[in-house]
Parts: sequence; C-alpha cells; structure tokens
Amino acid sequence: MASLDDKLYDAFGELVYALAISDGEVQEEEIQTLNALLEDHPWAKEIKWSFNYEKNKHRNINDVYNKVKFACFDLGPHPEYAKMLEVLEKVAESSLGVVEEEQQIIDKFKADLIEEFMKR
Repeated sequence: MASLDDKLYDAFGELVYALAISDGEVQEEEIQTLNALLEDHPWAKEIKWSFNYEKNKHRNINDVYNKVKFACFDLGPHPEYAKMLEVLEKVAESSLGVVEEEQQIIDKFKADLIEEFMKR
C-alpha cells in the first residue's frame, strides 16, 4: 500500500503534467525546468515517474486534474503544497511565459485547496 508521501508525490507529478499539457503540448523547456527544480528534492524520482507516466498515457487533462485534486483532499493540508505551486509557476513560465490555460490550472488548484481546507 502506498504511503501518504507516495500519494502526494504521485499527485505532484500528475499535476505538473496537467499544467504542461494544458496549452496543447509538453514543451522541452518545461521538462528541463521540472528536472532542474527537482534536482535536490528527495522524491524527484517518484515525481518525474508520475509525470512521465501521464505524459505517455496522454490522459485527459480534466481527469488528471480531478484525480490530483481528490488525492490532495484525501491527504489533507500539507506543507509541500507551497512547493508544488512554486514548481507549477516556474514550469509555466519556462516556455514563452505563462499562458491562460496554465494560469487557470494554477489558480484553480489554489482555490480548490483553499476552499476544501477552510471547511475543515
């Protein structure tokens, strides 16, 4: 059975995939930025595996996003969410700046987490 950290970092990789594909394709600059940002992260291997898994499956963005959202809701508040948002923003900026679709995912994730955790 997967630990809470495993589930969190799987969700993290999936969320970065949803962001990267939101404008139609995953750019090489986004992958390079993700790799650089996670270079010293203890769970980098797991996050990248999850990202690559989703990338190879070509899954629907909304399905991936909802899976991530509900996994995070199940896990509850976690200090790593701030790091997740920082990585999302930097990955989005890495290829010609943040496009509307990427900003929508970042804003939606923030709003969904805030709404869910304020209820608790």
